[in-house]
Amino acid sequence: MSNFDGVVTDSRLSLDVVESFLDGLEDDSYLLDDFHAVASGGSSGRRGVFVYDWYGWIRAFLSMQRWRLSHLASLGIGRDAVRAVVAGGKATHMSFAMARSFGGNTNVVPVPASLPLAEIVERLNDVRPVILSGYPSMVAALAHEQAAGRLKIGPQVVWCASEPLAGEMRELISEVWGVPLINSYATSEGAFASDCGAGRGLHLSEDMCIFEPVDETGRPVAPGQRATKMYITPLYNLAQPLIRYEMTDEITLLEDVCSCGSGMRLIDDIGGRSDDMFRYGGVVVHPMAFRSPLGRRRNIVEYQVVQTQAGADVAIRTQGDIDLTDLQRTIESELARLGLPKPAVTIRQVESLDRQGTGKLRRFVPMPSP
Repeated sequence: MSNFDGVVTDSRLSLDVVESFLDGLEDDSYLLDDFHAVASGGSSGRRGVFVYDWYGWIRAFLSMQRWRLSHLASLGIGRDAVRAVVAGGKATHMSFAMARSFGGNTNVVPVPASLPLAEIVERLNDVRPVILSGYPSMVAALAHEQAAGRLKIGPQVVWCASEPLAGEMRELISEVWGVPLINSYATSEGAFASDCGAGRGLHLSEDMCIFEPVDETGRPVAPGQRATKMYITPLYNLAQPLIRYEMTDEITLLEDVCSCGSGMRLIDDIGGRSDDMFRYGGVVVHPMAFRSPLGRRRNIVEYQVVQTQAGADVAIRTQGDIDLTDLQRTIESELARLGLPKPAVTIRQVESLDRQGTGKLRRFVPMPSP
């Protein structure tokens, strides 16, 4: 962002011009009649601002949606099917902007994820979507609402994107609705991957972007090994070229060859971001140390883990009974096993969790680096 003005390829564009445009954006709109501008969720560090030229915006949409559209066709779901998008509720967010740009006659209904859950449930009950799509954390929360009888919808397919889809979320969503669940990886920077519906894994859109999974030192990693970060080079956005742009999403390449016939490489569901690591001096704790015990307890609807000096403060939203003492001891034991001396964990039950302006949930919040 510090070098934004030197990166864009049209002299009419500058960071000031784009930021001013985004500040006044009420609905999806063109910038200077030629460009679409979006902002990243800003889950860590400074938010990113990205500008697409006219053809770049179309290609980004098709790169993101092609597997989904193909899967809908195989299920016999037409373009006129009602689709509810429980995601970003502002035009600065890519999911909202694309839904507005390319909604056409597909009856796309944006439902801001930042609304109170009860209001989201009410809107969905009114809309009765054939396609339910949204952030995994929100779709999982809605699955709990469906199981409790407050949400009464019968989608024929569920789409998730823009957040990690944890194993316990996938299991819950599939159990509640019993319909195909399509997971996607989509970034404001222009890198995309998606399920095709034929088997395990997400296809990287390698004809549109170069993906380089690497370790902490920037060395390539082999299939089956988790990459600490990834370098991406989108090949189609000529307005704001990005070359070997570093992202801290932790991906794992699969060795499998998909039965759909595509030669594009597969990755496993995104596990999270390396930025989510908790570092206590020389002790490094992966989010899985928290995810595993929290995800195993069925009555925990959603949670947020904030790092503290000696451990973590865990806020949970529940339905049903939870043994807070047992949960606290389980997490503390895991932290101690990893080498943290005298870990201290607090568990708080809350009515709701604070979401970012885009509606995304920052599930793991490390302490700022010294």
